[in-house]
Amino acid sequence: MRLEYFEMIDTVVALDREAGRIETRSVVPAASPVFEGHFPDHPLVPGVLLTETMAQASGYLLLARDDFARMPFLMAVDKARFRAFVEPGAELTVEARIVHEGSGYAATAATLSAGGRRIADAELRFRTMPFPAGLDGRMREQAARIGLLAGAPSA
Repeated sequence: MRLEYFEMIDTVVALDREAGRIETRSVVPAASPVFEGHFPDHPLVPGVLLTETMAQASGYLLLARDDFARMPFLMAVDKARFRAFVEPGAELTVEARIVHEGSGYAATAATLSAGGRRIADAELRFRTMPFPAGLDGRMREQAARIGLLAGAPSA
């Protein structure tokens, strides 16, 4: 996980394209410029970055499900709940499932946990549209790095 570069997902643990489910893992770095201001002498991962982590896992699920034919763009976050703080060094698990697809739109339900304890959850909505020029190759590179392409175990 590289917070300052918004690379939130370290690895895909399981992917079930047919069922529309994904599980990912990330380890919060021990140090990051993000922690300098959030908060001095008491570093915590901002809730917006926890939301982004759930959105990225959901986005990778949508990319895999659609075989990279369309790019998902986050358009809404509903019913987001945060139950605990996340500190440096935490190992995070995100589970996401598709709850709706169609007409250039998709919705997921995602949960984020650490050590078996639920930290956050949200319903996320995405607009799916053609990739902006040149972005599909970059997304495929990132997806390969985290094990989404061919190497991700099926659930």
